Amino acid sequence: MQRRVFVGAALSGLAASTRPAAAKAGDVPTRTFGKTGEKLTIIGQAGGRLDLVSFDEAKAVVRRAVELGINYFDNARGYGNGRSEEIYGAVLPEFRKSVFITTKSVKRMRKEAEEDLHASLKALKTDYLDLWQIHSVSEMEDPEKIFGPGGAIEAFEAAKKSGKCRFIGFTGHHDPQVHLEMLRRYDKYDTILMPLHAADPSYLSFEKQVLPVAVERGLGIQGMKNFGNSKLLQAFSVKECLSYVLSLPVHCTAIGCTTTGQLEDDVRVAQQFRPLETADMDKLRARAKEIAGPGLEDWKRNVQSRAGVARRQYMGG
Repeated sequence: MQRRVFVGAALSGLAASTRPAAAKAGDVPTRTFGKTGEKLTIIGQAGGRLDLVSFDEAKAVVRRAVELGINYFDNARGYGNGRSEEIYGAVLPEFRKSVFITTKSVKRMRKEAEEDLHASLKALKTDYLDLWQIHSVSEMEDPEKIFGPGGAIEAFEAAKKSGKCRFIGFTGHHDPQVHLEMLRRYDKYDTILMPLHAADPSYLSFEKQVLPVAVERGLGIQGMKNFGNSKLLQAFSVKECLSYVLSLPVHCTAIGCTTTGQLEDDVRVAQQFRPLETADMDKLRARAKEIAGPGLEDWKRNVQSRAGVARRQYMGG
């Protein structure tokens, strides 16, 4: 499902005088990205949906993000089979010193992960990454491979030591227990990325199980799935969704925009953001509980099916 398609369609019919004013550049709040010490804007451009639009349209969104003051740019080697990284590579090199570029590899063995790193650097047109992440850890067999002989962690450690990346971390959205296993096995991560939104606490919760550990370790914490792949927007506003995530102890959250209009909506919310009170957070969780579960979060393990496991559809992260 494309994010906020129905919102864009509705706005297209409004008279120009009733449309929101263009977002102003700058004034996007920043937070210190955990123990990395980096100052990142609280929202960032995610690359996962850029392949849904033309190359030129995607470039325009990325360039507008830079113009608006966003400095956090998320990507992965697998997004659009490398196309999303190429889009960043067509825009970000001229701003390289002022942007924080992240990408990811889903490979579990050292050799294949190093091949991904080489391809990512080439596509992004940079000689180093700010953050390289082990991508989409989903099953308990993933850490077994990653930390086994010749596993991917060797590539990540070598890349950081050689200066090909400044920081390393991991991501995933399928099972919080797998995140906890990754944290149990290794204490040298700089960052972590997980799905966080108002419905998450009601089903296989990353907020309840993983977030406190990440905070305790001082990791740079990134959110994703802010809008539940658009499904939450059937019951919540963009402002409610983003305000919920940003009121958690996160440092930034990645947002998949396919139009400059969507991007400017998010920037306006970020510029006006004020942390929600505990009571307001609880109200949002209570509303979301009515729609929570594997039907909404189809990227998580389905423990409500008869077999206990359902086929999952990969949606990035």
